[in-house]
Amino acid sequence: MKRKIFIACDTIKISQINKILKNTRTDKLNVFYKFGLEFFNSKLGRTFLSKTKEKNKIWLDIKLFDIPNTVSSSINSLKDLKNLNYLTIHVSGGLEMMLAAKKAAKKTNKNLKILGVTILTSFSEKSLRDIGHMKNIKETVILQAKLAKKAGLDGVVCSGHEAKYVKKICKNMEIITPGIRMPNDSKNDQRRVVTPQEAFENGATGIVMGRSITRGNIKNNVQKLIESLK
Repeated sequence: MKRKIFIACDTIKISQINKILKNTRTDKLNVFYKFGLEFFNSKLGRTFLSKTKEKNKIWLDIKLFDIPNTVSSSINSLKDLKNLNYLTIHVSGGLEMMLAAKKAAKKTNKNLKILGVTILTSFSEKSLRDIGHMKNIKETVILQAKLAKKAGLDGVVCSGHEAKYVKKICKNMEIITPGIRMPNDSKNDQRRVVTPQEAFENGATGIVMGRSITRGNIKNNVQKLIESLK
């Protein structure tokens, strides 16, 4: 499986989105584009996604988490977005919700892959305990990975720290890791971060790159990423 680079387009400015798309296209990386709630909920977000020419390169990262019927209906409502390749749901929603999501995806878009989000990379052990989890992050992610596999999801989203454990469980599934930073970059709001090379060495099939790519000179940042992966 060719390593994938998902560029996080975390802005509502269409001009900035177009700048990111233009300056990250390269034949040296397998690049995809991730759009989250901020962009999807913006005035022009959905329209942009319905018209983008980046076919089968789009990840809609809205992390659905609700009762099975609502999640299923929400996925059905995305029929007009033919260019979507990935969609995220929370594994914490449970097996029935994940099964409903997978079933809806098959009817909505044959190219749509469902990714199960485990523990967010902004969480620490303390913040996980604060919301009532009794197991630590590693144990929780392992349980969630097993559940995502049982539900027949296409992949799992987890931090680079847990990727090596998830890889043993989710064979032939995609393992995508956010919380990626280049060496010496600021962690910002992330807690469990790794470098691009560390993520792939730990078993990731794809990584999410945001501010390390999109802030400053984008082309130079992309080149730094290419060099770091040699």
